[in-house]
Amino acid sequence: MSLLSVVFIALGLAMDAFAVSVASGVAIKSLRLHHALRIAFFFGLFQAVMPLLGWLAGMKLRGFIAEVDHWVAFGLLVLIGGKMLYESTVIERAEEVTNPLNIVVLLLLSVATSIDALAAGLSFAVMEIVIVTPVLIIGGVTFCMSLGGVYIGDRFGGFFERKAEAVGGVILIAIGTKILIEHLFFI
Repeated sequence: MSLLSVVFIALGLAMDAFAVSVASGVAIKSLRLHHALRIAFFFGLFQAVMPLLGWLAGMKLRGFIAEVDHWVAFGLLVLIGGKMLYESTVIERAEEVTNPLNIVVLLLLSVATSIDALAAGLSFAVMEIVIVTPVLIIGGVTFCMSLGGVYIGDRFGGFFERKAEAVGGVILIAIGTKILIEHLFFI
């Protein structure tokens, strides 16, 4: 998998965290830099750890699914992307943010926005991708997008929230399709 593909996967995975960061920026009164850094740190950390956990689980399963690994990667990315597209159209958001600076709320939001990254880590394992670079890129991209998302939410409200999630879903579906096509026609 190319570095560019990993960056696009990172962008797609970070869209959930970005959307919740925008909502957090809307909810925080008197936003300060340390508030934004705290949210970005939690989201970036969880988005980095979850693919690692998925990759570790996938390494155990890789021998069993080696014949269909491209279908597994395709299926996981399309499911994640489809879920994000669906969630971008839902009128009421499940992630209603009450106080995004509360540690319990922040932990729950971090886990909720990084579950997709767990599945992506599984697909990295079945494709035999060394996990260090994707983990660093996914965590870094999520940190930066979440930091920006908090400030966008503070300034512009929730205008970008749903659009970002839809774009992320399309990116993940496209990458899953690319993996399948490459495997079926070029390998």
